[in-house]
Amino acid sequence: MPIPIFKESHIRRIAEVLSGAATHRELTALLAQCQIAEQGGSPKWERILLALSRRQQNDRCGNNVGAFIQEMLDPARFSDNEDTYRELRDQINEILAFSGLHIGEDGRLITTAPATTISEAQIRAGKLRRELTNRRVHSDVLVFCRPELVDQNYFHAVFEATKSVAEKIRVRSGLTSDGSVLADQAFGGLQPRLAINFLQTETEQSEQRGFINLLKGMFGTFRNVTAHAPKVTWSIDETDALDLLTLVSYLHRRIDAAARTPWN
Repeated sequence: MPIPIFKESHIRRIAEVLSGAATHRELTALLAQCQIAEQGGSPKWERILLALSRRQQNDRCGNNVGAFIQEMLDPARFSDNEDTYRELRDQINEILAFSGLHIGEDGRLITTAPATTISEAQIRAGKLRRELTNRRVHSDVLVFCRPELVDQNYFHAVFEATKSVAEKIRVRSGLTSDGSVLADQAFGGLQPRLAINFLQTETEQSEQRGFINLLKGMFGTFRNVTAHAPKVTWSIDETDALDLLTLVSYLHRRIDAAARTPWN
């Protein structure tokens, strides 16, 4: 797949970001590995800029630039520092988005629709995921921060994440229902299928009822409404998405820790 030539300004930003991903010695080896000739330069970013610019001029395409980026962001190089890898990949993806490219978690380039604004690029770079990671949300929630699910109003990411709560309850309980009915069947009544505590005291029973209401509130406030409403009528900004996905994270943790009762 031919990759169009990158703009010089984009190459410079890529070089500036990647300069922090390798020592001078590692950079020498990586350029040689990608068969990209050195063109001088003293700081690492300048070495990268000059070498990549000349190579794509000679190639008349950006394929070898893309190959170099993949080598620099090979996940194996960051096996002992995942946070650094994610930060670098997010920064590079913000730049690549304007060229219709994206580095996946496996370190491989994929094509996307080109971004036209900074906000689009930040979304594709995993800005939402980074914020949620900082909040230490449940790993099951991060699955729904894939670029193809996130649009300008964050609708799809949140919508799919809320559906994951119902699916987890079904898996844990063996039930097949959905929404509020599922919440009642799994956690309600005198003999619930799942319990978030020992259900021995009034306080514990009240906590169980409160958890049911929390589940029903999520299903009723978001999922049930949007299942029947056009996406454009349900506006969700970044703050809304972060709060909703944090709630989904809490629900996932409590469901994971819930015990199957002897009444199953």
